Amino acid sequence: MDAGMSTPSYLKAQTRCPLQEHFLPRKSSKENLDRFIPNRSAMDFDYAHYALMEGRKGKDQSAAVSSPSKEAYRKQLAETMNLNHTRILAFRNKPQAPVDLLPTHHSASLHQQPKSVKPRRYIPQTSERTLDAPDIVDDFYLNLLDWGSANVLAIALDHTVYLWDASTGSTSELVTIDEEKGPVTSINWAPDGRHVAIGLNNSEVQLWDSASNRQLRTLNGCHQSRVGSLAWNNHILTTGGMDGQIVNNDVRIRSHIVETYRGHTQEVCGLKWSGSGQQLASGGNDNVVHIWDRSVASSNSTTQWLHRLEEHTSAVKALAWCPFQANLLATGGGGGDRTIKFWNSHTGACLNSVDTGSQVCSLLWSKNERELLSSHGFTQNQLTLWKYPSMVKMAELTGHTSRVLYMAQSPDGCTVASAAGDETLRFWNVFGVPETTKKAAPKTALEPFSHVNRIR
Repeated sequence: MDAGMSTPSYLKAQTRCPLQEHFLPRKSSKENLDRFIPNRSAMDFDYAHYALMEGRKGKDQSAAVSSPSKEAYRKQLAETMNLNHTRILAFRNKPQAPVDLLPTHHSASLHQQPKSVKPRRYIPQTSERTLDAPDIVDDFYLNLLDWGSANVLAIALDHTVYLWDASTGSTSELVTIDEEKGPVTSINWAPDGRHVAIGLNNSEVQLWDSASNRQLRTLNGCHQSRVGSLAWNNHILTTGGMDGQIVNNDVRIRSHIVETYRGHTQEVCGLKWSGSGQQLASGGNDNVVHIWDRSVASSNSTTQWLHRLEEHTSAVKALAWCPFQANLLATGGGGGDRTIKFWNSHTGACLNSVDTGSQVCSLLWSKNERELLSSHGFTQNQLTLWKYPSMVKMAELTGHTSRVLYMAQSPDGCTVASAAGDETLRFWNVFGVPETTKKAAPKTALEPFSHVNRIR
């Protein structure tokens, strides 16, 4: 069992507005530029001595008898003898002149060599932006952050859901849940980027239209206690509860419960559908990962899992399907486990296991590179970027002062938002910009919410 909710601080020195810019003192790279330290190895001490002692004397003597031809000769001699320095002190090494080591007739074949090695991408070590997130619930088992396809980020702060538009930087309040129903325990955008599902502490799930700030419907009867995880699969909303049950809800119909998955004995804290929408991964506080297959699901019946993975030794919340290898699933264990494991979802085999040294709270694959980002708890509370499949650390991003419980990825895949128990929301340019911008393929199927009146 992993550490769940931390003790809240009831007394605060001052009230902070949510999602406001949080400025931190930052060391400038241009500090102390008034100090110039000469480079001794780049100085010619013999010439320096000559310039100080003899050079001025020589100038005074030659001024009276100087002629244009003698002056030109003197400059040519100084150039040849390397005496045309303008400074005595040197502050940087003079760049070496390029040397052509190959004959001219070999230059053509040189340009026909294979293309050069791709330069290493620069990864900023500090967050691009920091926003205040007061009263965010510090609970490992919840999922309170999501970034929709319309480039709007949703975050739950206690009983209130806020929307932050990444295109404009504007913030708006979507809803404040009643005390007897809240707090908000999970949040997830629908694929259309307009509708959002909100899981509550009293077992309800609400569906909201973010464009009109209107509640569309409430899903009841799915669970007996709080709903800590949500995952969309087209028009199917999958919910996971503290009761250990997983429920597939068809939001288009009145009798919304279409499948129920039973396999976890404790709270379901992680849910992720594969890119194909055929397989569902679930992680729980019972240290178990299940893989479910929709093709074998039957309506209104308990469905048997495809694989039951029991290698983790702590709660499993972090789940991520690989975007470039359909059958590859990454999972992360809590404080008693600290490992990232990779699975073949077809066979159920564990392909690799990496000890990260700290609690794994969240996982995100890069959409542009073969890289994986993990967020962690004690002791560094860092984000770690890994190269796959070697699992070599590419970068460690620090700044949070409490465990980084939640991560979300921008629609273009370049930016990652992270929220932690330190009540800050940080944005990181960790994945970089793709080399070529690919145009999105036209969608042939209708969006799940093309007509609002379909949700009832």
